[in-house]
Amino acid sequence: MHTMATALTLEPTALPSDAIEVGRIADAWGLQGWFKVQPYSADPEALFSCKRWYLQPAARGAKAFGGTVLLPIRQAKDHGGMVLAWAQDIDDRNTAEALRGARIFVPRSSFPSPPPGEYYWVDLIGLQVINRQGLALGQVRELRATGAQTLLVLAHEQDGKAGKRMIPFVPAFVDQVELPQKRIIVDWQPDY
Repeated sequence: MHTMATALTLEPTALPSDAIEVGRIADAWGLQGWFKVQPYSADPEALFSCKRWYLQPAARGAKAFGGTVLLPIRQAKDHGGMVLAWAQDIDDRNTAEALRGARIFVPRSSFPSPPPGEYYWVDLIGLQVINRQGLALGQVRELRATGAQTLLVLAHEQDGKAGKRMIPFVPAFVDQVELPQKRIIVDWQPDY
C-alpha cells in the first residue's frame, strides 16, 4: 500500500522584531514527522520553551518555502546534543525532510529567565564596557568560547583607528553586568 506524503503548507508571517536565530533543522528523524535540530547553544532552553518557531529557508540548497513562516511546535526534547521536534501538520518523514536546512528563530521575549548571575550571550552584545575608574573600554561585538573561558570581544577606537579588545568573561575581571543600564563594569585597564 502506498500513501501520499502530506504537502508542506506553512503559514507565511513576519519575523518578530526581537527574533533570535537559535538553530537549524538538520534532518528528518523517524517516520512520524519528527525532525532533528542543530541548536546554536549548548543549552537550547529557548527551543524547549517556545511553542511557535519562525523558519526561514536555508541560505543554499533546496527551498520548500520562501520568506518567513510560522511552525507551531507540538513537542521538543533533548537528544544527545541535538533537539528532536515534532510540529503541527508535519506528520511524515517526507514532509519533515522538506524542512532540512531551515533556519529557526524564536522571539527573545520567549526565552526563559536565566538563573541569577547567568546571561544569554545575545543580551550582552552591544553593551558598553567600562572599567572601575569609569573609562569606556569599548562595546561588546561578540563573545567567544575558548574552552577554558569565554571572552568578551569589544570594538573600540584608539587614536582614531578601529580596534579590538578581548576581556575574559570571568568573575575575576567582571564586576557587574547591568542589563538595564546596558553596561558591564570590569576590573581591566586599556593597556592590558
